[in-house]
Amino acid sequence: MNVAALIAQAARSFPDATAISWIDRPLWTYAELAARAGALAGGLRHLGFQPGDRIIIAMSNHPTFYETLLGAWFAGLTPSPQNCRLHPAEIGYAADDCAARACFSTPDLTEHLRDHLPAGCALIDVDSSAYARLFGHGVLGIEPRAPEDPALLFYTGGTTSKPKAAIHTNRTLTTMIVSFLADSGTTVDDHLLHLAPLSHASGFLGLAYLARGRNNVILPTGALDAVTLGLALAAFPPLSFFAVPTVVCRLMEPSLLDPSLILQIRRIFFGGAPMYVEDLKQALEVFGPDRLWHLYGQGESPNTITYMPPRLYGEVNAPNYQARLASVGIARSGVLLRVAREDGAEAAPGEIGEVLVQGDTLMSGYWNRPEATAEALRDGWLHTGDLGSMDECGFLTLVDRSKDMIISGGSNIYPREIEEVLLTHPDVAECAVIGAPDREWGEIPIAFVVAPQRRPAPEDLDALCLGQLARYKRPKIYRFLDDLPKSPYGKILKRELRDLIATETTS
Repeated sequence: MNVAALIAQAARSFPDATAISWIDRPLWTYAELAARAGALAGGLRHLGFQPGDRIIIAMSNHPTFYETLLGAWFAGLTPSPQNCRLHPAEIGYAADDCAARACFSTPDLTEHLRDHLPAGCALIDVDSSAYARLFGHGVLGIEPRAPEDPALLFYTGGTTSKPKAAIHTNRTLTTMIVSFLADSGTTVDDHLLHLAPLSHASGFLGLAYLARGRNNVILPTGALDAVTLGLALAAFPPLSFFAVPTVVCRLMEPSLLDPSLILQIRRIFFGGAPMYVEDLKQALEVFGPDRLWHLYGQGESPNTITYMPPRLYGEVNAPNYQARLASVGIARSGVLLRVAREDGAEAAPGEIGEVLVQGDTLMSGYWNRPEATAEALRDGWLHTGDLGSMDECGFLTLVDRSKDMIISGGSNIYPREIEEVLLTHPDVAECAVIGAPDREWGEIPIAFVVAPQRRPAPEDLDALCLGQLARYKRPKIYRFLDDLPKSPYGKILKRELRDLIATETTS
């Protein structure tokens, strides 16, 4: 059960269909993509690579991403895609951690990586003659692999420790693809545009489109501009794409996305960070409910925990519709979902607990991290570390990561509910709430606010919070910043805000 067989089948069924395009230009058909992947696999075998060997894929968005990924799978290897926005030392750490034998890179990253890779890890630029020479050693058929064999290592962000590699097997990835095909319906009969890094959610979604024989349209990393976006949308309509919520908000600006081009969009899959209700309401007005598809997943269960499809956004007369806007939807096909109390018992509807997930989409464990694996996978359930509640109809609402919860005077405070209120202020563009140590209360909430046009008075923000929240939940301090620190994936880095507060209190 080699996951590459799904794409090989598409190549047999749709050999002349376009598989990969670059902006507005078709590059390879499915027959050509499969032949190149097989030839690359032949070159890797010629160099002595054996099934199970690990490789790093460190690329900005580039047409060869899927070619390299599929070539590795054809040869039975275990690739580990890395976000191109990571520091070279972070990519070098991953290469050393998994004992990678090679790192395939794009020209913009090659020289930066050269001094950070461990001994024994060859650096191969995909635009180099060394890469081209790999294609001269015959075409290799797909290496047979067992369902439980590792097929991909996905390094999760190291917020409290070094990153850990979630092991995804052939079964994991195949189930992820099938679940998406089951839940997305006819959306996958169109084409997929890659605005976001191929190393993460966008690239995972692309596997389903490849399995269906559709076109993956790749944009250069960082090329989110009106001209490039317009070219792609005009060339291959209708297009769907994945975007983090911050990008969805940017796409509502007419200067970036001409309103006339909205008709060329089939679906916007969004996730990877909180989508606040005020932003979602605006997106529903701009794009309409038929184009929005919320997904919630983790590196340990990529893209595949819950979803909120367009038909549920369109049920405006459904009970608790407003509350559902704050949710991440319902369980995905093939996934079991529950919310548990601290003692492991089932939480009552509306009661907050830890989100637990079960199904064949889960990682098999962390690479060389038995203790972390035992902590995350208990009794057959993935303990996500996310806190949330589920209503009677199975809609899951996330409140925060467990580590982000604030305990003030013995009471639990969930930063997201404060953030949702602050974002209703017309001058607040972004905000993040953290807990800061306090001698009297244990912790107090502090709000970091971005207000680029006009800075609201703290007393106005206080009044806003007191109108909707208990008094003990309102922030005790408001700090105004030009920008919030974010990860390469667009997530707000609350640990950096905590570090800022810690530095100030100790200096």
